[in-house]
Amino acid sequence: MSERNDQNQIADPDGIKFGFLWLAPGISRGNLYAFIYTAFSTIGLLTFISIATTLVLNSHLQIPTDQQGTISGRLVFVTEITQILLFGVVGVMADRVGRSHLLAIGMIVMGLSYLFYPFADSIGELTFYRILYAVGLGTSTGMLATITTDYPQEQSRGKLVALGGVFNGTGVLVVIMLLGGLPKMLVGAGYDEITASLYTHYTTFGCCMLGALVAWFGLKKGVPAKHEEQLPLSRLAASGLRAASNPRIALAYAAAFVARGDLVILGTFTILWGVTAAVDQGIDPSEAVSRGRLILAVASTAGLLWIPIMGTIMDRFNRVTTMFICMTLGAVGYLCVGLVEDPLALGTAWPYFALLGVGQISAFLGAQTLIGQEAPRLERGAVVGVFNTSGAIGILVSSWFGGMLFDSIAPAAPFILIGFMNGAVALLAIIVRIKSPGLAVRRGKHPDFI
Repeated sequence: MSERNDQNQIADPDGIKFGFLWLAPGISRGNLYAFIYTAFSTIGLLTFISIATTLVLNSHLQIPTDQQGTISGRLVFVTEITQILLFGVVGVMADRVGRSHLLAIGMIVMGLSYLFYPFADSIGELTFYRILYAVGLGTSTGMLATITTDYPQEQSRGKLVALGGVFNGTGVLVVIMLLGGLPKMLVGAGYDEITASLYTHYTTFGCCMLGALVAWFGLKKGVPAKHEEQLPLSRLAASGLRAASNPRIALAYAAAFVARGDLVILGTFTILWGVTAAVDQGIDPSEAVSRGRLILAVASTAGLLWIPIMGTIMDRFNRVTTMFICMTLGAVGYLCVGLVEDPLALGTAWPYFALLGVGQISAFLGAQTLIGQEAPRLERGAVVGVFNTSGAIGILVSSWFGGMLFDSIAPAAPFILIGFMNGAVALLAIIVRIKSPGLAVRRGKHPDFI
C-alpha cells in the first residue's frame, strides 16, 4: 500500500496555496512558474519530431510516400528502444542527483538532435540523430513526469496534472501552428524547400536552449529526500518493479503502456496521414506539412478544452474509477477514427479527430494522476522511471505495428489498434476497482472521493 493511503489528506500548512493549488512544502511560486513553462516547452518541442521527420523524408531525402509509414514507425521504434534502456537509469539518478539539471540536460540534447536532423543524407544517419533525440526526450520527459508528482499536495494532484496538461497542449499547439507553419511561410518569402527546413530546425534548436535555461535556474534544486533518508542504489534500482505489487501501480503501468502509445500514434500518424494524403494530391512538401499539422491541431485543441473538466473529475472521484473513465474515452476516440475516409475533409473528418484528442488526453492524465498518487516519496523517481519505461514499450509496440498497418492496410488501422488496447486497460481498471480500490482521500473528516 502506498504511503499516500496511510494518512488523511489534510492540507499541509508548510506548503503554499496558489489559487486552487496546494503546493508541496518547499515548492515556491517561482518553481511553479518554471514548471508551467517547462510543461509548455518540453512536450510541445518533443512533438516537433513528427514535423521534422516529414520535412526530412520529403524535402531532403525525397522518400516515396508509400514507404514513409514504415520508416516513421521504425524511427519511433528506435526511439523507444533507446528510452527503455535509459528510463530506469534516469529514474534512479532523479532520486540521487535531482530533477532540474537532468531536465535541462535533456532539453539541450534534444535541441542538438534537431540541429543535426536535416543534415542526414541517409536513413541510417537519420536514425543516429533520432537516437540522440531519444536520449534528450527520455531524460527531459522522465524528469517532467517526476516533477509533476513532486510539486502538488495530494488534494491538488489532479488539478496540477490538469494544469500541466493545459500547458502541454498549449505547447503542442504553438509548435504545430508556428514551427509547423514556418516552412510554408519561408517558402512563400522566397526560400527553397531545403533552406526553409534548415531555418525551421535552427529555430527549434533555439527554443530547446531557452527551455533548458528555465529548467536549470527555475525548478527546485536537489531531491525530495534528505541525505539520511535516501535509499541505497541497490534498493532504488529494484523498487520500481517491486512497486507493481500494488495493484493500482500495476494498473498505472498498464495505462502508461497504452496512453504513451496513444500520444505517439496521435502525433506521428495524424500528421503523416495528412501529409501523405496531400502529397498524393500533388501538393508541395511544405504545403503538405501545413495541411497535415491541422489534423493534430484539431485533436490537440479538443483535448486542451477537455483538460479542466477531466482535472476536476480526477480530484472528485476515486482515481481507479477515473482511470476506467479515461481509458473508455480513449477507446471510443481511437475507434471512431476508423470512420474517417478523407483526413483533409473539414466537415466530415475533423469531429472524429476532436473526439480522438479528448480520448488521448484523458488516458494520459488518468495514468499520470494515478501514478503520482501511488508512488512512494523516497522511491518516486525510480517508480516513475518504470512507469515511463512501460510507456516506452507501449510506444515501441504501437509504432512498429502501427507503421506496418499504416502502409499495408489503411492509415486508420493504427488508431483502431490503440482503441482496442485502451479498451483492454479499461476492463483491467474495473477489476482493480473491485479488488483494490485504495482508501478514500479525505479533506478533514469528509470523504471527497467516491
